[in-house]
Amino acid sequence: MTTRPGPLSGCTIAITAHRRAEDLIASFERRGAKVLHAPTLQIVPVADDHALIEATRRVIANPPDDVVVTTAVGFRGWIEAADTAGLAADLLGTLEQSRILARGPKARGAIRAAGLVEHWSARSETTAEVVEWLRTQGVVGRKIVVQLHGLSDPALQEALRSAGGSVRGLEVYRWGPAPDAAVVERMISQVCAGTVDAVVHTSAPGAQAMLDAAALNGQYDDLTSALRTGRVLNACVGPVTAGPFGALGLDPLVPDRYRLGALIRIVTDRLTDDNARSIETAFGQLVIRGGAAVLDGVVLPLGPGPRAVLAALVAAGGDVVSRPELLAVLPGAEDVHAVEVTVNRLRTAVGRPELVRTVVRRGYRLAVEPAGVPT
Repeated sequence: MTTRPGPLSGCTIAITAHRRAEDLIASFERRGAKVLHAPTLQIVPVADDHALIEATRRVIANPPDDVVVTTAVGFRGWIEAADTAGLAADLLGTLEQSRILARGPKARGAIRAAGLVEHWSARSETTAEVVEWLRTQGVVGRKIVVQLHGLSDPALQEALRSAGGSVRGLEVYRWGPAPDAAVVERMISQVCAGTVDAVVHTSAPGAQAMLDAAALNGQYDDLTSALRTGRVLNACVGPVTAGPFGALGLDPLVPDRYRLGALIRIVTDRLTDDNARSIETAFGQLVIRGGAAVLDGVVLPLGPGPRAVLAALVAAGGDVVSRPELLAVLPGAEDVHAVEVTVNRLRTAVGRPELVRTVVRRGYRLAVEPAGVPT
């Protein structure tokens, strides 16, 4: 047993992000969580740098009226590629003469880091707002370059073309398959089993890729059930990322500010405020986590069986839970003898045998304070 190092001690958090995953991992680990990193997609530079350089030369030779910057990583990659080819000064000079539009604060930050100034930035951080702004301003006859965000996004380009603009898409990177499909499959299995406390997403393509992987592996119904019922907290950095879940009628947790810091805080707050899995016992507060329990600040790793029994006892709030009722929650168990064996294993694991009390001919209950009810 180890002393609880932070508010998320005992929690397991799955992260589907590829880019900037290190920031999320470090932040959750500092709070005591165990992190399962399972990127569902990866960012892949364009296969042919020559194509990007030639596209850059065309931008310089035929300056655009408007440049839409959709992602910080894409814009930085474009400038870096131009610099490698000795074209950075010419490209920046061209962009200075264009009307630069940012899809959101991160794109705006990359623009400013390059020594440029954006003309306008979308408050909603959505491509739809960029398109609407341009159409409102009028794009007839205007030359527009769109830095694509990992996907070709034909709808965006077609919307501007149909409004009269001359549109060129510029691909700096694309989304590739998961670095390790087996890791993604294991992560989804853990979400389905409820041994993960939360799954965190930072991009819509990554969120959709998790759903697609679940469908491919025959886990789709179990995954969406786990997310729909709230057995596992499903969190997204913003409404765009949440889009694939919203299309299914799911309602993921989204922070008010669409930033990683806000996402980390809201996930931490929600998990630490999960009163449905917490109870005050005679031995201190007991909290159920995905793969563990925390008793009086001490993390207690638990196997699936003992955890399932303990969760049922916590849910009962100190009332008696019968052996048949506990048998029903035990994975793979077939008779009540398995309940007795699991209870003994649970008592050993928590180091406080008196925490789980036997009620003769009735079942088991948690030892709670006189006023012991779920907090």
